[in-house]
Amino acid sequence: MKSIFKIALILFISRPVLAQVPIYDYEIVDRFPHNITSFTQGLEFHNGYLYEGTGQRGRSTLSKINLSDGEVLQSKRLASRYFGEGISIVGDRIFQLTWQSNIVFVYDLETFDTITSHYHPTEGWGLAWDGEQLILSDGSATLQFIDPETFQVLRKVEVTLEGRAIRNLNELEYINGEVWANVWMTNEIVRVDPATGNINSVIDLNGLVEQTRTGGGDAVLNGIAWMPSENEGEEGQGRLFVTGKLWADIFEIKLKLFEQ
Repeated sequence: MKSIFKIALILFISRPVLAQVPIYDYEIVDRFPHNITSFTQGLEFHNGYLYEGTGQRGRSTLSKINLSDGEVLQSKRLASRYFGEGISIVGDRIFQLTWQSNIVFVYDLETFDTITSHYHPTEGWGLAWDGEQLILSDGSATLQFIDPETFQVLRKVEVTLEGRAIRNLNELEYINGEVWANVWMTNEIVRVDPATGNINSVIDLNGLVEQTRTGGGDAVLNGIAWMPSENEGEEGQGRLFVTGKLWADIFEIKLKLFEQ
């Protein structure tokens, strides 16, 4: 069901709805090679390396990648019956969702060997880690906060923009106390207060896909990765990277308030 043919049912965010929240534009700082055949579902930096989870049945993978040249340093392919989704790293483990199989895989960070798996009753879309809980999106307007040991849901919050529920929350990243979420089939990333679910600002990435080559009709924005600064005195600062499914580039970007 996650294909361009569902476009008529997608809620697109438009600027008139966003009158009361800041809208951020972007500038491209740098670009890095990305496998144009990778159907990106999860993206995360850890200890200087990029980790990516990809989807589509028979092609779903988990990979460790060198950012500068796109070299795949380590990879694991999921069984063909699974459609891989979001990933997140917790300590020495990697969690990877599946779309409709209700299975969450847990791997050893170093070897990619499967440690265990969990059952989860909803679809899996995006996954992030806030330092205490995993945060899961399932394609609805709801974020689920989950115990990483038991995978039990501890609480849920509905994501809203001026009281209006925003569905199709997809790939997630936890950045400086906020949940950042791609809204599937749009060029927007929403920044969410995890306590209330309120969207406090929106990042408008219109035009970015035109800056890269794409590998198919499903080549939509999806992929947020944050690299925190390693310099003392720069807490909360870092580098922001975005990409899309079937894109040939990963972009490092900087944000700036949109000028109406």
